[in-house]
Amino acid sequence: MPMKKALFYTKKGGKLQCTLCPKICTISKNKVGFCSVRKNIKNELFSLVYANPISVALDPIEKKPLYHFLPGTPSLSIGTVGCNLDCKQCQNWTIARGLPNQLPEYELQPEELIEKAIESGCKSIAYTYNEPTVFYEYVLDTAKLARKNGIKNVIVSNGFINEEPLKKWCKYIDAANIDLKGSDKFYKTTTTGWLGPVQNTLKILKKNNIWLEITNLIIPTLNDKEQDINDLCNWIKENIGGNVPLHFSSFRPCYKLTHLGTTPKETLIKAKSIAKKVGLNYIYIGNITTEKHNNTYCHKCNKLLIKRDCFKVQENNLKENKCTCKVTIPGKWNDKV
Repeated sequence: MPMKKALFYTKKGGKLQCTLCPKICTISKNKVGFCSVRKNIKNELFSLVYANPISVALDPIEKKPLYHFLPGTPSLSIGTVGCNLDCKQCQNWTIARGLPNQLPEYELQPEELIEKAIESGCKSIAYTYNEPTVFYEYVLDTAKLARKNGIKNVIVSNGFINEEPLKKWCKYIDAANIDLKGSDKFYKTTTTGWLGPVQNTLKILKKNNIWLEITNLIIPTLNDKEQDINDLCNWIKENIGGNVPLHFSSFRPCYKLTHLGTTPKETLIKAKSIAKKVGLNYIYIGNITTEKHNNTYCHKCNKLLIKRDCFKVQENNLKENKCTCKVTIPGKWNDKV
């Protein structure tokens, strides 16, 4: 099994403290942290998933979801086992809570990933499926090589990461979709994390000019109240701005929440209405079959700019980064920027 000495830890007697994410796990010899993939071996911390993905696929960039970043292009998408949260609603829980060597794995060094991206005509590599923070070193080394080869880097993340490692990532990451799951109470009762670090991640990404989109999974009875949605949208507007795309996503029963129902379409449409009233300009609805809610419209004149069928771009009326009414549409619309 490939291993790589980990970054971001301190020694504390015969134990180690991992400082990669806010959990700051104290790890005894031959033990792993909460994520299950960072291990104390002879009083040094190692990643157990370096160059060891369990999922490698070509996805449309829209599936991340990123709607304002290189639309219509494929992204080489990779993920490993492990996660630094244990969300009751996790749709990928089999890999998020999986252990090294438990599932079929590949061995792909960063150089090999770059070769695959080039061969398949991918404009980007997406670090996704599970939480990329827990395979931090693999992301970092691959992203450095990707940047040298003109390939963009995308993280799809829960945002639960400490400032120092995040800022190091920001030198090489081009775009991010971050889950903003709900209130602090929701985080503490449903995810094993807490809200503050995620909000801080969003602010740091914005400050570092990383293209940013946000996803909010609306779960019946847990974070679907109008006040919950209004509070979340207001925080985004005040701290990130009105032009960040926000994706409301439909919950489907899974993992530890199989007793709950699917999110009603009406709830998602109401959430979009609330977001518009708050002043967010680009709101999308995922996981339901309603075409118009996946399209991009000009926030000034309401002209249809990008028409989508699920994750497929059917029509793109953008001229560089502008609508015909001359207003600039926020996003990274080609790989030259």
